[in-house]
Amino acid sequence: MRIQSSSAPSTRLIYSYGLAIVFVSLALLTSLALQHSFGNPFWFFFSIAVILSTWFGRSGAGWFAVVCSGLAVIYFFTPPLRVFAMKPSDIPYFLTFIGCEIGVTQLISWRRQAEDSLRRAHDELEVRVAERTADLRNAHNAILQQIGEQKRIEENLQVTRTELARVARITTIGELTASIAHEVNQPLAAVAANADACVAWLSREHPDLVEARAAAERAAQGATRAAEVIARIRSLITRATPEKSIVQMNQMIEQTVALAAAQASTNNVTIGLELSPDLPHVLGDSIQLQQVVVNLVMNGIDAIICTTDRPRKVVIRSSPQSSGQILVSVQDSGIGINPEVMKRLFEPFFTTRSNGMGMGLSISRSIIEAHGGRLWAESDGSSGSVFYFTLPSEFAV
Repeated sequence: MRIQSSSAPSTRLIYSYGLAIVFVSLALLTSLALQHSFGNPFWFFFSIAVILSTWFGRSGAGWFAVVCSGLAVIYFFTPPLRVFAMKPSDIPYFLTFIGCEIGVTQLISWRRQAEDSLRRAHDELEVRVAERTADLRNAHNAILQQIGEQKRIEENLQVTRTELARVARITTIGELTASIAHEVNQPLAAVAANADACVAWLSREHPDLVEARAAAERAAQGATRAAEVIARIRSLITRATPEKSIVQMNQMIEQTVALAAAQASTNNVTIGLELSPDLPHVLGDSIQLQQVVVNLVMNGIDAIICTTDRPRKVVIRSSPQSSGQILVSVQDSGIGINPEVMKRLFEPFFTTRSNGMGMGLSISRSIIEAHGGRLWAESDGSSGSVFYFTLPSEFAV
């Protein structure tokens, strides 16, 4: 390897000085051939030889060409001819020639070095641009891969959230069993009572067909109501799309109070209503919205159980808003919610009750947001708490 690396500069050196000898020889032969016709034209041809030697062989070959040209001029063109000597009167003439050749060599050498520097800078710039382009291309591909991976993660996360919400709804059914049974039992009891009344009206000595028919119609309505309740509960557990209809919130709240009356009475809690009479209707799933109100009322009752220094009361309020929405609030007179708990109140599986699952408020917020509303809570941490939710009215949807 050392022999090869040292032989390459030697080859280049021989090539450069060989070019200088060739160019000077051609200049000499041309000058000699034209000497009788043009006098002494060596000024022109030797300058060309020096220029070509410097350009193609670099500065070393140029200086060598200057030396060879000076010797040729002394020997062939300066009297006495064919000897390396000159008259004193020819010395200024010869020095002028050498000075011109040196100036030409310096100029061409500088120009050659400048072009070589520009070429090297251009080559280095191209290499850097190519490297930078490759880096940018790799960064672009990495970003595209990262974006694609992020999209896949978001899609998987959305699927997981959907499955979690469905599982959460299923687990919440255990807590809502008593309320659901009470809601189903109400229409079934009405069916039985109306059926008995219909039989009684028909069993009289003079059957009252009008009353019997009215009782039968009420029994049919109760059966229809029971079927609707069961269908909505089934849709809540499965992935069925909620059935939205016109919901009278005040009426639904009153029905919810009837569902929670037994639990409130057991814990000596009074449920108060302050409902706005001109409350607009909303478009939504009445069963799911009733689930939200039931959950908030049950939470309010649980928050009051340990209260002994104030009246035990849960107040439900409703009012229209100027934004075209309705506002419903459930306020309790319990112990309140401290700020640390408030931060995590709507997190799934977070609960402050020993027998709670921590899914009620999370599911309630999901239901309200699915209806285009918002659910939040406020508390000063000592004198009870208030849960608010808004829903767009049927005219704002």
